[in-house]
Amino acid sequence: MTETLATAKVSHRFSAAPERVYDAWLDPSKLRIWMKAALMEMGLSGDIRRIEVDARVGGTFFFSDIRDAGEAKHWGTYRVLDRPRKIEFTWIVDESQNDEPSVVTITIEPDGTGSIVTIAHEKIWASYVERTEMGWSRMLRAIDAMLQAR
Repeated sequence: MTETLATAKVSHRFSAAPERVYDAWLDPSKLRIWMKAALMEMGLSGDIRRIEVDARVGGTFFFSDIRDAGEAKHWGTYRVLDRPRKIEFTWIVDESQNDEPSVVTITIEPDGTGSIVTIAHEKIWASYVERTEMGWSRMLRAIDAMLQAR
């Protein structure tokens, strides 16, 4: 049986300017901080093993952390980098997805002195939408906390 594909979508308001939010997605030192916090909020160790970012259209990224089942790996290719408005990349967690990856689009809109970020994660299994939305929401909260602390 082939499962239906769907889109997960979440939004978050930041007090930080769009440029700061945008940069938090591409700076490896900032990624390490907020990813660890998001993983720990999920009840995981936050043991980040690798963060590699080639922040250019066509460039790739690779993130990994340690979980109960071993090393969880996430990778993809940047398709759109339009600072400070939009980031789009493929998202892969298993080699079987290399030919048909899901796609994540991050839209950052100014809102007064802050910004509103919307993440749309397309081409995921319908049964994973709620879990995916919870994960992206945790990441957005972790980015917000990191930016407020700096």
